[in-house]
Amino acid sequence: MSLRFVSAGMLTTVQDLGRHGHQAVGLCPGGAMDPLALQLANALVGNAPGEAALEVTVLGPEIEFGERALVAVCGAEFDDAFPLNRPALVEPGERLRFGRLTRGARAYLAVAGGFDVAPVLGSRSTFLPGRFGGFRGRRLKAGDELPLREPGAAERFRSLNGLKGRTVRWSAPPLTLADREPILLHIVDGQHAESFGAAARREFLDAEWRVAPDSNRMGFRLLGPKITRAEGGEILSGPTCLGSVQVPAGGAPIALMADHQTTGGYPRIAEIVSADVPRLAQLAPGGRLHFARCSMETAVDLRRHGRQRLEAALRGIGMQFGK
Repeated sequence: MSLRFVSAGMLTTVQDLGRHGHQAVGLCPGGAMDPLALQLANALVGNAPGEAALEVTVLGPEIEFGERALVAVCGAEFDDAFPLNRPALVEPGERLRFGRLTRGARAYLAVAGGFDVAPVLGSRSTFLPGRFGGFRGRRLKAGDELPLREPGAAERFRSLNGLKGRTVRWSAPPLTLADREPILLHIVDGQHAESFGAAARREFLDAEWRVAPDSNRMGFRLLGPKITRAEGGEILSGPTCLGSVQVPAGGAPIALMADHQTTGGYPRIAEIVSADVPRLAQLAPGGRLHFARCSMETAVDLRRHGRQRLEAALRGIGMQFGK
């Protein structure tokens, strides 16, 4: 069984939770930009939380199914009639279309059984800068056919509670979508924060930033005031991570995202706390945000609270499967 892409959308790739443990040799974990939405989508079709799914960005694809399939779409919301945040059956020959984007930026389409693509270094995620992983190391295109590992996995639908037609009466909670903008992102000081001086750091926190149109999976460029360092001169290249906020010489900050480089020579003014990065990933170009400084203790509490919310949602879905 396979899915056929009638159209591929703006950027549709195969992603899972990433390949970890290779940053020392220059390879970032990569994986889903919003790992919470990916895990929810997988749970809704009975997959393991880290199974590979399709990451759909802003403009969705049109997909034709060759056989009956159990699918779920979580994350960004579209105005198409297809049920969101719940498991649903798709019949042979049916086409799944994503309508106009109404909230968020990235949706995750999980199919029961997962996709039959070979893992590379322990992950099925597509790493676009390296051109490996996922489906031939690239984004999906019109005409591509993506095979499934377990064609009969749609039968899991029968074990669900609350059936009503081809879907269910209940839904999973969206965990990363903002009700309004600008969203608030918590940060701790970056390695070079002090070198920017008090005035620049205050401006960084006071400003409302917008996601630039040329942002991508490597980094979100932020539009707003120019941030300049009080201390001039070059810095030594150093390690970077998901959520690092670098400031190049031009003064426009860059928030590093899933496919970020592992080292960088730009000064780092801030580090976005890990709990808030998936929420940033759900901002489309033009999306608005501002930053608030917090302590490491608060960052740990935010991560713990986010993990508890996800685990509660996953347990609730598991109960619907009788697990």
